[in-house]
Amino acid sequence: MVPLIIFEVIFFIVPLVYLFRISLYAPTGAGAYAAGTWSIRSYVQVLTSDLTIGLLVFTMKFTVVVTIITLTLAIVLSYAVWRADGMLKTVLLFTVILPLLTTLVVKLYAWLLLLSPIGPFNSILVRTGVIEQTMILMNNFLGTVIGQVYTALPYATLAIYSVMSTIEWQTVQAARDLGASRPRSFFEVVLPQTLPGISVATVVTFAWGVGAYASPALLGSASETTFAIEVERLMLQQFNYPVASALSIILLVFVLISVVLMFTALNHWGGDEMHV
Repeated sequence: MVPLIIFEVIFFIVPLVYLFRISLYAPTGAGAYAAGTWSIRSYVQVLTSDLTIGLLVFTMKFTVVVTIITLTLAIVLSYAVWRADGMLKTVLLFTVILPLLTTLVVKLYAWLLLLSPIGPFNSILVRTGVIEQTMILMNNFLGTVIGQVYTALPYATLAIYSVMSTIEWQTVQAARDLGASRPRSFFEVVLPQTLPGISVATVVTFAWGVGAYASPALLGSASETTFAIEVERLMLQQFNYPVASALSIILLVFVLISVVLMFTALNHWGGDEMHV
């Protein structure tokens, strides 16, 4: 137990404490921060800035959209894998795991090609007559959402499938024998028993969305600015380490509070059968 505690302290607690300490340095135009100083100026600047409110509004809108789409797709995909047999189940699981074997940036650069005006998506839509001319599928909110959903979907699917695979199919058959339709048996039998997996998938997707960087940076535009992109700008362009650290700490607190509220709501919704 002692080695585990030491590991946790060194790799998790110490970096957070150091980040918090940097956020309390006084900003200075001559360098990253004024060493040896103590100041809450960075927190005051972040909390009273209109930019922070704009970042929060966009991040929440972006995260909610991504979470809803990701959970919907993850539930459908998990159900398909659960009901599949033999080679089909193996292939479906492999398609879920395969994206995890490739670097995130490489995957998103592939989406740059797929979503470009001369890419396959636009070509297929034009040739099939769905659209008359190419659409802008990237460097906007749509492209950012697509990239983030693609990023979070494997994690959400595995979280949901790990719980769904423990459900006895006989319970669903019993519900159908008693007169429940396929949709009703799914929503009243399968879905409630899958709530622990859905709760984990929700939290993971939400956390990925709030801290999103790669998708907005590669597939978005200047309008799709998240907390992570602003932190990078403050650190690498303005060399304002205290404000960047303060923004990071506030983001961390925001995510922790949101996660606690989500778990509380999901536990309340799931009743006594769900404990996460």
